[in-house]
Amino acid sequence: MWKLSLFCASLGFLGEQIFQYTYRFGYYRDLQPIDLPNCHLVKGVEHGSEDIHVLPNGLTFISSGLKYPAVKSFAPDTPGEILLVDLNDDVLHPEPLQLREYADASSFNPHGLSVHIDETDGTVYLFVVNHPLPEFKSFIEIFKFDEKQKTLLYLKTVEHPLMHSVNDIVAVGPESLYATNDHSFESSSMKLAERAIGFKLTNVVYYSPGDVREVASGIHNANGIAISNDKKFIYASDLTSQTINVYEKHANWSLTLVKEVDLDTGLDNLSVDPVTGDIWTGAHPQLYKIFNYKYEDPPGSEVVRVQNIHSDQPIVTRVYINNGSVIQASSCASVYKNKLIVGTVFHKALYCQLD
Repeated sequence: MWKLSLFCASLGFLGEQIFQYTYRFGYYRDLQPIDLPNCHLVKGVEHGSEDIHVLPNGLTFISSGLKYPAVKSFAPDTPGEILLVDLNDDVLHPEPLQLREYADASSFNPHGLSVHIDETDGTVYLFVVNHPLPEFKSFIEIFKFDEKQKTLLYLKTVEHPLMHSVNDIVAVGPESLYATNDHSFESSSMKLAERAIGFKLTNVVYYSPGDVREVASGIHNANGIAISNDKKFIYASDLTSQTINVYEKHANWSLTLVKEVDLDTGLDNLSVDPVTGDIWTGAHPQLYKIFNYKYEDPPGSEVVRVQNIHSDQPIVTRVYINNGSVIQASSCASVYKNKLIVGTVFHKALYCQLD
């Protein structure tokens, strides 16, 4: 009897895991398109716009050309780059930024982005998650932005064993940051199992030169990360749990989980509206299509807006949904003066006038 009970319990567990896997990866999701007027693709962005960071003046950094294991790349032999656009323009003209004094631009493979602006002189420091090829290890590169020369001056590289699988970062000082690790295992097969079975083994790490530690754990697949406008809260996306995790940030940089907000989609990077505090995200409504890419049935895209996230009833709005016919695998969405820019893991970028 105990063997039969154990067998039945095992079948029940396996069935639940299969259901959760197929649900989290969007196998049951039937996309109903939601269009936006006044949208056009950004010419010059062809190989991804995985993360986007908008400066207060509208100048915008885009990480392009990411090569990620088991994910499609339309330019596998082309180094990644940081593009610059100005969201004050009606038509965007991406400019690749030269990496000055950076040792090996040929292996540059940018992922998440963040910015620290010096309050005394306005100097802009760009933090870039970099996975140099072919090893695909995790480093944080820090650059100084020269707006006149349109260049990035390399300053330093940050690495630490606790930041072993970095997806995204948010800078909280000239050399300090929070980072999400999106996996706990190194091998591709174990990474897939980690996603499929739903191990809650990924985390958020705080880094400064004199203090590195885990500050949040128990996350299925930690992905995007952002900070509230008042600097009191950290928001982290859990890709496969489909939630935004809200953490209170303390004076000693530790984090306390406040709540989880379910978006019912595979949300990726996060950005915070600098005026309203609303959270915007690019999402993967059918995540499985990213890891099983088919030209005839590409992964779709979704843009979600979350208003009043700290209230008892946050408002979650699906702003845009496309089946992949326009943009594929949306990973981020940012707003500036009623304009929306949507980035993708490996495809194009979309630019829309909201009003």
